[in-house]
Order: sequence, then C-alpha cells, then structure tokens
Amino acid sequence: MNFLDLRSRIQPAALTVVASLMACMPAWAVDPFTVRDIRVEGLQRIESGTVFASLPLRVGDQYSDEKGAAIIRALFALGLFKDVRLETQGDVLVVVVEERPSVAAVEFIGLKEFDKDVLVKALKEVGLAEGRPYDKALADKAEQELKRQYISRSLYGAEVVSTATPVDRNRVNLSFTITEGGPAKIKQIQIVGNKAFSESDLRDQFNLDTGGWMSWYTKSDRYARTKLNADLEALRSYYLARGFLEFRIDSTQVAMSPDKQEMAITINVTEGERFVVSGVKLEGNYLDKDEEFKALVKIGVGKPYNAETVAETTKAFTDYFGKFGFAFARVEAKPEIDRQNNRVQFVLQAEPSRRAYVRRILVAGNNRTRDEVIRREFRQFEAAWYDGDKIRLSRDRVDRLGFFTDLNVETIEIPGTPDQVDLTFTVAEKPTGSISLGAGFSSAEKVTLSFGIRQENAFGSGNYLAVEVNTSKYNRNLVLSTTDPYFTQNGISRTLDVFQRTTRPYLGDVNSYSLINSGLGLRFGVPVTETDTVFVGANAEQTEIKEGTGLPDPYREYADKFGSTSTALPLTLGWARDGRDSALVPSKGTLQRLNADLSLAGDVRYFRSNYQYQQYFPLSKKYTLALNADLGWGTGLNGQVFPLFKNFYVGGLGSVRGFEQSTLGPSKPTSTTNLTPVYLGGAKKLVLNAEFMMPFPGAGNDKTLRLYGFTDVGRAFDDSEKLSLSELRVSAGIGLSWISPMGPLRFSYATPIRQQTGDKIQRLQFQIGTSF
Repeated sequence: MNFLDLRSRIQPAALTVVASLMACMPAWAVDPFTVRDIRVEGLQRIESGTVFASLPLRVGDQYSDEKGAAIIRALFALGLFKDVRLETQGDVLVVVVEERPSVAAVEFIGLKEFDKDVLVKALKEVGLAEGRPYDKALADKAEQELKRQYISRSLYGAEVVSTATPVDRNRVNLSFTITEGGPAKIKQIQIVGNKAFSESDLRDQFNLDTGGWMSWYTKSDRYARTKLNADLEALRSYYLARGFLEFRIDSTQVAMSPDKQEMAITINVTEGERFVVSGVKLEGNYLDKDEEFKALVKIGVGKPYNAETVAETTKAFTDYFGKFGFAFARVEAKPEIDRQNNRVQFVLQAEPSRRAYVRRILVAGNNRTRDEVIRREFRQFEAAWYDGDKIRLSRDRVDRLGFFTDLNVETIEIPGTPDQVDLTFTVAEKPTGSISLGAGFSSAEKVTLSFGIRQENAFGSGNYLAVEVNTSKYNRNLVLSTTDPYFTQNGISRTLDVFQRTTRPYLGDVNSYSLINSGLGLRFGVPVTETDTVFVGANAEQTEIKEGTGLPDPYREYADKFGSTSTALPLTLGWARDGRDSALVPSKGTLQRLNADLSLAGDVRYFRSNYQYQQYFPLSKKYTLALNADLGWGTGLNGQVFPLFKNFYVGGLGSVRGFEQSTLGPSKPTSTTNLTPVYLGGAKKLVLNAEFMMPFPGAGNDKTLRLYGFTDVGRAFDDSEKLSLSELRVSAGIGLSWISPMGPLRFSYATPIRQQTGDKIQRLQFQIGTSF
C-alpha cells in the first residue's frame, strides 16, 4: 500500500472521529428531550430527503448524546459533506451541514496516447466522475490510476497533476495536466542457461522484441508484464514440447534506465535433461472400454516427451467420458521418471465419477443477439443426459454463426444435487454489420468503385440483409439480398434476392447501347446433416437489350432471335459444405459449393452449373497454403444456344488478378465497321488459385495482418471452344490482407505471366470494408 492509498483510507475515518467529538461536545450539556421537529440547514444541491433517510432519529424519539454522535457518523458516512454539526432550539433539532463541492467537469490536458473515454471510465471506477462529490484524496487516487494506465502502455515517465478550479453552485472543474513522455523501449532480451537451443531460436517464440520496422503497428518493443508472462509461457511450452520434462524458469529481471526510456530483460533458465517416453499405462475405471480409450492416446512411445500430446490425451479421455454422460470425469497423467536413463512412463489414472444430466442451459453476454438465435443451434437439450459430443456440436454451431469473437461453455455443479449440472454459454459479440468499398484502376475506366452494406445479424434476429452497389461507368449493379436462416423451426432457411445489372460497352459514348438484367429469386436451404445443406429455389429474370450506338452484332443477332426483351424462369439447386476453421482467417479445412440452374420455361432454355473447392493446408503455425478451384459449365436446351447474359466471366478480383474485371474470355469486334472488342464471357470457365500466406514481417503472430504470394490461372470459353491449357492466362503477385480497425482490407499487385495481344491489364487492385 503506498502513502496516497494509506492517506485516503485514514482521512475519512479521522475526520469522522474529530467531527463527532467536536459536534457532540455541546450536546453533552443538553439534557435528553423529546424531538418535536428536525430541520436541516446548509443544503444546496442535495435533497433533504437524502439526509432524513440517513438519520437514526425521528420526530417523537428521545434525543441523547449517543444518538447525536450516531447522527454525525451516519451523515459523514454518506461522503457528501465536509462538515456536520448539531444545534438545538428548544425541542427542535437543527442539523447544519456543509456540502462537499461536486465535480462539474473533468478534462485532460496533453492527452495523446489514450482516447478520453478510456480515462473517464478508469476515473469513474475509483469514484471520481462528473456529478459526484469532489474529494482531494480521490483526486490523488485518480492521479495514481492515470499513471497506472500509462504504465500499461510502457509510458513509465508519464506525469499527472490534478487541479481543482471552483465554479458556481459549489462545484469544481477538475483538470488533469499530463506530460506523457516517450514509451520505454526494450533494448535487450537475454536468455541465460540455454544449451540445447540457440538464443535466437528461443527469442523467436516471443512476441516481445527489441523493435523492428513494424514496431509502430505491433508495439512489440514496449514492455508489459502481461506480455512478458505470455512469452515466458511460450518459452516453457517450447521446451516441454521437446522432451525437457524438468525445465524451469529460475528468475526474470527487468531493469530500467534512469530516464525510464530503455529496458533490459534477463531470463534465467534451467533446461534439465531431455526425456524419452518409455510407455503408457491405463489405470482406473474406463467403463470396460479400455481399447477405445487406448485408441485416443496421443503420447508417442519412444519419442521425446511432449507436454502437448499429454494434454491432448487427457482432454480426449475427458471428452470421451463426457460422451457417456460423465460430466465430472477426472483424468490425471502421472509421470514415473527414470532419471538414470532419462526415460519417463506415464500412468493415465481415470475416475469417471458420476453420470449427470443437464438441468438448465444459460446464455450470457448476448446484449444484442436474441436468446432464441443462439438456443436454436443447441443439440444438447435441457432435462437430457449430459452428452459431451452434443455440447461440442452445439458450441461449434453457435460459433459458425459468425456473430461472436469468443465463445465459452462452462459446466456448473448444482450443490446438493450430484447428478445434475447447468451449462452456461458465454459469448462476446462482435460488430456484424459492414460497409465495403472496392476499387480498381485501368486505362479505360481509370477508377472503378463498388459499394456494399450488409448486416449479418439484423436487429439481433440472426437474419442476413445486404445491399450491393457497383458505380462502374460500364458495369452498374444494384443487388438486395436477405436471408432468414430459420424460416422454419427445423432450420430451413429462406433467401430472397432482387437485382438489376446494367452493362455498357468500354470506350462507348453516352448514347451507347446497354444490357439490363433484372429479376428476383427465392431460395430455400435444407440442412441434411450437421455440416451439409441443400439449396432449392426458383428465379424470375428479364434481360433487356437497350438499343444505342455501336450495338455489337452478337447482341443484335440475339435480339432478332429472342426479342430485345427476353424472360427466363430457372429452377436452382445447390449444395454447400464448410469445414474451415475460420471464415475470416482460415488456416485449415475445406469449403465446397455446387450450384445449378435449369430453365425450362420462358423465352430461353438452358442449364448452368458452378462448382467451387477450397482447401487450406497448415504448413506450420505461421504458414498456410490455400488452393482454390472454380469451375463453370453451361449449355442451351431444346436446340437453343446458351444465353449471352448467363455467360461466365473471368478476370480481376476473385478470379485472375492482374487482368481487368471480366475480360478474360471470348471477345468479338463490335461490328464489321467497328473493330472495338466486346467481351462476351463464355459458357465454360476454369479458374485455379494458389496462395502462400504468412504473418507480415515484423507483425509477430498477428494473424489479422498477413502477407501472401499468389498465382492465378484461368479463362472463360464459349460453346465452340474446348478447354485449352494454352489459352489459359496466368498471373502472379503479392498481396496484403489486414483485419484492420476499419474492417477487412485486401490489397494485391499482380503481373501477368502468360498473356495475349489485346488483353487488358490491371495490376493494382484492393478491397476495404469498415465495421459499425
């Protein structure tokens, strides 16, 4: 306890005692009497009812010295008064008070490192805020709290001075003048006692470092005790995963320079010997399923001791017990160490305890999302036997909603009822709405902008709502989409799309022709397993070829055959399976999508299908290889050609970077007199992508900031063309993805490796979004 804390604790008590003695001295000369009336004088802002409610004396009670002292103590205990005294006028008791001034405003001078609201909240927690009584001891305590906040940011030299300025109505303006100074930077990290591994290898496990060119973002060279503790745990885990069973950290010294601007960290370790696992034995009650439990053992016999595989084994055992309703199973891995031969044998001692069922399931932390949105994903039910598999499945389904940054499931024992438990699902909500902005640069359009707004959890209902707008001069889109994931109680989803897409030719004048594709669609998603969903639906579409100058011959021929306005009524069928570990920054897993459209009514008849496959391979904790394949195929039915407006397009963001959007495919001259190419897309497409993702140099293990190198291959083909590898365009480049405070950002710079004369190149592309 420092001096300021001690003073703040002693001062109120001392004031109360002294005030009580002084106030009670006149009362000793007053004989006891019956109180006919009580008056309060000196109040300015405080309501008289507050005083009367605190008095341990009422009209009609007998006044005495002891009750007078009790009145003094009770009023001082409110913390609202600087002085309290009692007077008597006959049988009337007069309570005279002097209020403490209240805080009219709090301001910060010299504040740069923090947002003002952060410090206002910190002061409120120590009892100092606008409208509350001012106390010098609280102001001193507030200074210490502000310094603590700055120390948490490595600003050890920060100075804070408070000033109280009286204003009207017995109030004060409280200002904190702050001299922040510079942050203390780590100049040295030294590990002493290491023999098996080099110091550089061990320091690679740390998030703290001595600084680099990305330190302005990561602040990795700023010391913080919590960060150092995390790094020490990473160091310990590194050794324990490589056989050093008896590794320990002996001490940690942190030295600061006299000017509080530089720090040196020294870590002393004892490695011990490397141990090899000689065997694994099972002891205890395994429900007569010993062989099934043995199959869950991750500990490698004959391999160096690895604490991670030991933890994985005990967790797998505990989870397997939970499958049979044993919520409180205890599994302990006891090592039997042979130091002479540096070998260790593990005895897995298991006690399943008792079987239980779930009494209640509670949901916490969902301030915005409705309870029913979370509960409808549960597969573990109340008043049913505890099932570890169903609880994990419930957790995974809630997590896949994408509404929460963190999700924790806690099993709570019920006192006095050993066969019952409660489950608490605690979630941490994230912003689920976003505004996105995309841009590209080309010689034709110069700058192309796209805009979108979406809300994945509209009004906390779990429904999806999106509006997308593309402001391109040549490709203007307006799309409205909404999804109700639980249109029926058994989880059938409903999606409604309304769209209008207008396409104009490149390099055309204001009177150029345009293609307008409008329509609406209705689609239902039917869950067939916990991971697979089948989609069925129907669309109603209309395509208008709006006459103007330079109408290409292919469109003129199409209009002559089917009319300038044609309709289609396609039925849709699809399937999806998402097994990625994260939709935002995936590092492993698979995503598959298959969609098909069949139009047998309206002016045009066709079949169109699209298949996408993504696979993520975790090469290490830092590096990920991502592969993507996107295939499309379409054909006309009943002797008709495949409609132009259903063609696939390749090129640009989302397909083959380095080429302008939708330009990789068949093109034809506008007419025999106008040789300007028009890009028609094709009835077939093939797109292949490979990305090698890694943390951004200097960003440590921050997965929200990643650098990637990529190679893209693809092209669209028409009905008359075969899929020819020689016709595929190839590009390669580098990119940056960042889940920034503004939202997701993706940037790429690509160079075509294989191109042909007439291809339109677009090297620089990016997409950015912001959350709200």
